[in-house]
Amino acid sequence: MPAVVLVCGYRVLAARKLRSGDTALVVAAVVSVPLESVLQAVITHVGGFVTVAPKARLSSPRLWLQHASVTWVDIRILFGAVAGPGTKLGVAGAAFGLICLLAAIVGLARVIWTWRRASRAEQLLLVAIVFNVGTYLVSVLVLPNGSREVAAVLPCGAVLAARALAPARITGMPRAFAVVAAAGLIALLPLDIAASRPPVSPATAPLAAWLEAHGLTYGIAAYGDASIVTLQSGNRVQIRAVNPWRHLDEPAWETNTLWYNASRYDATFAVAESHGTYPAARFEQLLGQPAATYRVASWVVLVYRTNLLQRIWPAPGSS
Repeated sequence: MPAVVLVCGYRVLAARKLRSGDTALVVAAVVSVPLESVLQAVITHVGGFVTVAPKARLSSPRLWLQHASVTWVDIRILFGAVAGPGTKLGVAGAAFGLICLLAAIVGLARVIWTWRRASRAEQLLLVAIVFNVGTYLVSVLVLPNGSREVAAVLPCGAVLAARALAPARITGMPRAFAVVAAAGLIALLPLDIAASRPPVSPATAPLAAWLEAHGLTYGIAAYGDASIVTLQSGNRVQIRAVNPWRHLDEPAWETNTLWYNASRYDATFAVAESHGTYPAARFEQLLGQPAATYRVASWVVLVYRTNLLQRIWPAPGSS
């Protein structure tokens, strides 16, 4: 919304013409804010999903320089320009990602250089990138693995790169065919190479298999270990996320309140991390001593004879 208001508002002032399509876009963008709130309230009232308010807080200015370096790493990860243990193509894939990132930077620079002559779409994409990166950089959300928070940079940058590097018009069928074929090859070759590599077995596979083999089918765990085991087991083992901070909270995001209904489900175990933020001692502090404890790969499974759902606090805002 801010990008639409700023760009279209600027174009209205530059053209000195109030009655225009840009004015309509500004009005629509402003009206969309209260309209979205009303629509969300209606969805919640009829039993739909609830949107959790983001952590919209500014960080301390003394952290902004440090945040800038982390943000740059996050953007490189977003474009695949960082080689790591989880990347399929290694250094070659990172080099290809870096080329794509540089192309996006060229597209960004082109719009800045030709701002007055740039199209409305190009200006909107530029301002959207600046807003996304800028608000992320000064927020409290900056993390080394927070590339999802600047996800808009990838498609916006791709469009600007194409606008800058691809000719506006391609005359002649042979040249057009060659360009389309080259673009398709560049896009599909990395995917083909990655798809040919053997799949990596999820780290939680031994945990999911052990729980299913021992008849433990409903339990709780911290956010990072819950849903992934449920998916890995094909829903045969269901683990629901909790926030084991001061007490056991039901998370306010990506959950269904029915999962925590003690009259419908019986959670008999908790999964703790052997070496992580939430060890077994933390769960024991909140739940008491388990009837049995088992170490499975990198996790500790605590088995209880009571329904642990009775100990979970409801999510904020739930009834």
